[in-house]
Amino acid sequence: MMRDYMLLALKNLKRRKLRTALAIIGIFVSVATIFMLISLSLGLQNAVEEQFKSLGTDKFFIQPGTGFLGPPGSVGGVILTDEDVRVIENVKGVRDVLPAVVGNARVEFNDNVRYMMVWGMKTETELYIEMGNYKIDEGRFIRKGESGIVLGNLHKTGNLFGREIRSGDSLSLNEEKFKVRGIIKKIGNPDDDRLIIMDIERFREFFNISERVDWSVIQVDEGEDLIKVAGDVEEELRKARGVTEKTQDFNILTPEELLGSFQDILNIVTAFLAGVAAISLLVGGIGIANTMFTSVLERTKDIGVMKAVGAKNKDIMMIFLIEAGLIGLVGGIVGVLLGIGVSKTVEFIAINQLETNLLKAYIGAPLIISCLAFSFLIGAFSGVVPALRASNLKPVDALRYE
Repeated sequence: MMRDYMLLALKNLKRRKLRTALAIIGIFVSVATIFMLISLSLGLQNAVEEQFKSLGTDKFFIQPGTGFLGPPGSVGGVILTDEDVRVIENVKGVRDVLPAVVGNARVEFNDNVRYMMVWGMKTETELYIEMGNYKIDEGRFIRKGESGIVLGNLHKTGNLFGREIRSGDSLSLNEEKFKVRGIIKKIGNPDDDRLIIMDIERFREFFNISERVDWSVIQVDEGEDLIKVAGDVEEELRKARGVTEKTQDFNILTPEELLGSFQDILNIVTAFLAGVAAISLLVGGIGIANTMFTSVLERTKDIGVMKAVGAKNKDIMMIFLIEAGLIGLVGGIVGVLLGIGVSKTVEFIAINQLETNLLKAYIGAPLIISCLAFSFLIGAFSGVVPALRASNLKPVDALRYE
């Protein structure tokens, strides 16, 4: 019986190709928009999670101020210092501390000038390499106290200065020459791939920053409870800085907290954009309902004939519901295909033009099936009222309808 319903519904839709096509357009544009937004959002979430997983589960972060990790530098006049780093190093369970400082410099190469951030890091420890998951593309990492720099991969491949920079070249920072000791392999994050790293001792001398620390990465000993060590560090820093829990002027963040904050922001943005797309889907549903109402009016006599030869109300209703559902399903299929194409195009542009691997499209079976099921249900739901009207027509009235 269901097979007969399907064949009859398909036959009816084929007879009204233009009207059916217009109804499908309203659905597939909405489904494509929703699919693209969710696909890119899920892909971004996965990429962010991978970035944090690369940090490992044995590290947490400290920065001055009380907010989320933001632009480096003092926050409202509050700074951390080398003395704070020494306090942290003496806390039980702390294996290593990576202090980092940042400054802005006028960078000149090949007669081209850019203003970029320069990072000073403690290079005698390998923590800075592990923290950034850095791997050398050519050359080597700088050594403690060495007057040289390491660059992100875009300096070599991104044409930032009109010509690629190679290991052994020299850059001018604030009109002082620095030899490039190494180039880091591409990471996929534009900020990381534009890095300029200098040993922290040479950095302090060059920028005349004596003891300021913009943020620190703390690595705990193997087997230690990261949350407990972070709590101990927080307590010791409060004592050393003479602050209480209410007046605390520094912020400690674990990878889980950072990841949770990113996910909360992404979820809010995704929900908002999906809500906007859902409005267009509602408009598409109204278009299906309008198409089905018109179909009922045009086929009133046909309905009367069907009822006269024994068709029941449920038979009439099923035919119209299946027709509406098929419009939604076909629109969903086209929408998913369009959404995949647009998502992959955005991913391609992000990788090749924006030099980032963060915007990767997620194309998974759950997302595809959900979109198709949703579009079918929207279509069927939009056809409920017209189907009820068709099924409740009296055979005599239907046959007399002009």
